[in-house]
Amino acid sequence: MKSNLAPLAPKADKDTVRRHNLSLVLRAVHDEGETTRAGVAARVGLTRAAVSSLVEQLMEGGFLTESGKTFSGQAGRPGTVLKPARTGAAGVGVEINVDYVTVCVVDLAGTDRVRLTEHLDNRGAAPAEVLARAARIASHALDSARQQELRPAGVTLALPGLVAGGTVRQAPNLGWNGVPADALFARALTECPGTLALPVSSENEANLAALAELWFGGSGEARTFLYLSGEIGVGGALVLDGELLRGAHGFAGEIGHVPVDPAGPACRCGARGCLEQYAGQSALLRGAGIDEDAGAAGVAELERRARAGDERALAALGTAGLMLGRVLAGAVNLVDPEAVVLGGVYRALAPWLSPPAEAELAARVVSGLWPRDSGRLRASSLAGDAARGAAALVVEAVLDDPAGWTEGTAG
Repeated sequence: MKSNLAPLAPKADKDTVRRHNLSLVLRAVHDEGETTRAGVAARVGLTRAAVSSLVEQLMEGGFLTESGKTFSGQAGRPGTVLKPARTGAAGVGVEINVDYVTVCVVDLAGTDRVRLTEHLDNRGAAPAEVLARAARIASHALDSARQQELRPAGVTLALPGLVAGGTVRQAPNLGWNGVPADALFARALTECPGTLALPVSSENEANLAALAELWFGGSGEARTFLYLSGEIGVGGALVLDGELLRGAHGFAGEIGHVPVDPAGPACRCGARGCLEQYAGQSALLRGAGIDEDAGAAGVAELERRARAGDERALAALGTAGLMLGRVLAGAVNLVDPEAVVLGGVYRALAPWLSPPAEAELAARVVSGLWPRDSGRLRASSLAGDAARGAAALVVEAVLDDPAGWTEGTAG
């Protein structure tokens, strides 16, 4: 009889157990922000002696630092406070979108240490040229990181579209198809003066923004939520019980290409009437009478006009909110999230997008849990952006195996 179960892992040896426990201790300090050896021992279920030995190894590796004493109010000696180090291992995130590139470097605590943004028109440019531009910006960020004694462990690219195996299978708004983004970026980065080679990986930008919202953002205590990223297109990501749902091929979440009207406007993906043709950035600006290629300045102008009560701006936002609500109602009925989070340009425009979207959710969600005043439809936090999520994904790999990172840097 055939079995669908995964093969059993080999028996853990002493070194494997210690590596696992190093990760447990480092994550315990990381998640708490600051704690003591006794606090770590209570959290991870190891003896204080074992935790002390692991902490010493992590301090020698530059992952943890000590800072002052803490008093519990009970008898006994005060504990020494442990914190993630502000130097050493770090992650780099590079978000490449249609009209900008953002590079973010975060330390082990997930704190932004370097952030650079350049507004560029990447439409129509050759993929290699766009990735080379991004590599040059990343090189400047890496220089700043080195000055702060940070040692990046790798780079994650945040890209709009279908991304798998280091390749952008399709990114309609960039005009990319079958682009080996990881390899092109890695090569361009090594061609920047004084920049060493780093491991490069890639992920869909909405997925990474959703992870940033989960790890750093204001999504409340929600561990299951749908994240919408409003940019030139409309990206989506689904977090289920704290884990990102990627789908069978890594392409889950393409909510911007859900058809609202099969006879509607042609979309860059080749279909008609997709959501982004009604609620994407270009559609919003065009509907409000603003140059659809105006980028961030155009979105700021749309917000200004909406606050001033401009009828055309309000009508464009109302239509977009209505269409968002209709598509979201179907998604909510399908996956039953605790919340829907509006990110990207939707964050600033949420005061006008939310009311019509909430009306659709209230009318169409069968559970009855989404009335207009439920608070389940909310704007993302300022921390929930794709570049930060991309950088934090690199840090997550270090937290998973600090010993492996130390061995890699020593080699």
